[in-house]
Amino acid sequence: MTNLILGIHIVASLLLILIVLMQSAKGGGLGGAFGGVTETAFGAQAGTFLTRLTTTLAILFMVTSLTLAVFSSKKRVSVMEKEPTVETIPEETPEDE
Repeated sequence: MTNLILGIHIVASLLLILIVLMQSAKGGGLGGAFGGVTETAFGAQAGTFLTRLTTTLAILFMVTSLTLAVFSSKKRVSVMEKEPTVETIPEETPEDE
């Protein structure tokens, strides 16, 4: 379960980074990536779609972050408890002949 949520978290974070980088500071959306053509190529819908996608991915990122934090706080296992016990074998001393 934790691995599934971690996978969703990683994918959401990478997509969030890409979507934010595709948006221009002026709200042009995808238009900035194609030589400054803003409203003519994609219309007013591009900014709205990217804004909604960014909001959805940000919410998904926060939910998965909180879920992973809750799961990790419940696992209170010490590193020393995981270490297997090793028995030492006494060294044999040569007998005097």
